[in-house]
Amino acid sequence: MAINPTQVKRYIRIAAIGIAALVLLIYVSSTMFVTIESGMKGVVFRKFSGGVDKQVILDQGFHLLAPWNTVFPYDVRIQEQTDAMDVLASNGLDIHLDLSFRYKAIPSEVGKLHDEIGPNYADKIVVPEVRGATRKVIGKYLPEELYSSKREAIQTEIFNETEARLAPRHVHLDAVLIRSVRLPDKIAAAIQRKLEQEQQRDEYEFRIQKEQKEADRKRIEAQGIKDFQDIVSQGLNSNLLKWKGIEATQELAKSPNSKIIVVGTGSDGLPIILGND
Repeated sequence: MAINPTQVKRYIRIAAIGIAALVLLIYVSSTMFVTIESGMKGVVFRKFSGGVDKQVILDQGFHLLAPWNTVFPYDVRIQEQTDAMDVLASNGLDIHLDLSFRYKAIPSEVGKLHDEIGPNYADKIVVPEVRGATRKVIGKYLPEELYSSKREAIQTEIFNETEARLAPRHVHLDAVLIRSVRLPDKIAAAIQRKLEQEQQRDEYEFRIQKEQKEADRKRIEAQGIKDFQDIVSQGLNSNLLKWKGIEATQELAKSPNSKIIVVGTGSDGLPIILGND
């Protein structure tokens, strides 16, 4: 059977059209059907209707869009990054810091973030602002203050300074941590000695205060005893002693033990008690 060239060309044309339609279908499907993964948000760029949509943010799940629109996914989970930097203290001494900071894009503002800064916002604003705030805050303190209890306060101050800079740019700062501080060995040793001396001084002052409080306590106790004795001595007289002696005699008389009680024959008229032993 002879092959008809016209039919062959027709089949080739049909096959080409079918392949082109399949490719077009695949392309349209990839642009029309969008899935936003967990922990993500989607920013839509509407090519023929205003560009970046700053109001409508795509949530997780499946979405159907016009094929000419483009979706930019944004991770809105907490991100962590580390950084090493050299800063100057208030006395001009160079300090090496190792920092870590946690941040994330504000989910409801990722449209504005994409329009104003873009997907690489961490390198554009987060890292530079953390560094700028750190240099500004550290520049107000002495190196030894980073080794003392002020370290946590300095860390908080860096966080507040950075957060104030990032919030208007649609990024939430979760934490800034000073992981390590390194100084020249001689400077670090001198600071360590100074801190040890301050601790010894504080301990000595505490011991002095403790001894002073103990002395005050003993002085108050002695004064109380003296006041008690003065009150008792003023209330004692011969009649009271006689009366107490009579009360004691009455109690002894009730005792089953054998005894002889001579009333009023003792000195000052007090009873004399003679036992049978």
